[in-house]
Amino acid sequence: MPLHDQDPDPHSIRLSKRLANEIGCSRAEAEHYIDAGFVTVDGQVQDTPGARVRPEQAVALQPGANLKPIQPVTLLLHKPAGYSLHLPQPGRDTPSAASLLTPGNLADVDTPQPVHPLPRHFRHQQFLLPLPRAASGLVVFSQDPRIIRRLTEDADLVEQECLAEVRGQMVEDGLALLAKGLYVEGDRLPPIKASWQNETHLRFALKRVAPEWVAPVCTALGLELVALKRLRLGRISLGKLPEGQWRYLQGYERF
Repeated sequence: MPLHDQDPDPHSIRLSKRLANEIGCSRAEAEHYIDAGFVTVDGQVQDTPGARVRPEQAVALQPGANLKPIQPVTLLLHKPAGYSLHLPQPGRDTPSAASLLTPGNLADVDTPQPVHPLPRHFRHQQFLLPLPRAASGLVVFSQDPRIIRRLTEDADLVEQECLAEVRGQMVEDGLALLAKGLYVEGDRLPPIKASWQNETHLRFALKRVAPEWVAPVCTALGLELVALKRLRLGRISLGKLPEGQWRYLQGYERF
């Protein structure tokens, strides 16, 4: 039987009230259990404390339920090219990278400290260190104030490694010009480390230069940017994370 936040049945009550009455806990504790994914209604996990349930519906607290605080999490996504970092909006044709942050897209990667996805993990996520819509690669979403502060206030100190697919002929001594500080669109950029991975791919190590500058930098070097992929942010690499999937930042990992 479906649940509704606004149920016309006068006999239905809020799930949090029902749970509190049945197990003898406070309403705040009941809301925590529900929010943490520890409560089922008719055998299905229900994570909305305000959902309404009827007397005949079975409400149960799962084994292992606890009142430990739900810690904020950071999610690492392999963003496909063409996905925007803006939140989904009605009428917007461009797909949002945030729409990929679902339990079904959690990558099957070996982690020493696996995390069970909770509904709260996907709320109030803030994307950090923007990446152009046309680019792919590593993107960070976080609820953790420490990570948010690190990747905003100290963003200039975090090296971003990007792989650029290019075509054309680079100007003479192009890499040396980058290392000295190239003038692009009237501005002198900080020194940029770059090297050829092969004949069509340039690897950039960017500090104090956002990935959105790679396209005009390539133009200034006589090249055309075909595709851009972010491989690393600080000490966190994209690794084998499949495109369109995400994983949790582990507690021991640092940018």
